[in-house]
Amino acid sequence: MGTKRHKPEEIVTKLRQVEVLVGQGMARVDAIREVRITEQTYYHWRKQYGGKGTDQLRELKRLQKENERLRRTVSDLTLDKLILTEAAKGVMAV
Repeated sequence: MGTKRHKPEEIVTKLRQVEVLVGQGMARVDAIREVRITEQTYYHWRKQYGGKGTDQLRELKRLQKENERLRRTVSDLTLDKLILTEAAKGVMAV
């Protein structure tokens, strides 16, 4: 059985749920179990997403997609340049 991938919005919600439960006096370990995640997952998420709101996560995701698109564009242009350089060398040699 595969593991479930949580969306960033779900992660922030679960982190907030844990903090609310801890604020109500529940032990952190019990609160983590209450939201059905492992301690390791909780601390990993808290390190990665702690203090961020859902708006910030959406913006981060948008920027990551834009960055990936730009990287692909630069890669394609670099490849085109290399091909043209090799072609120009071949024409000059003839």
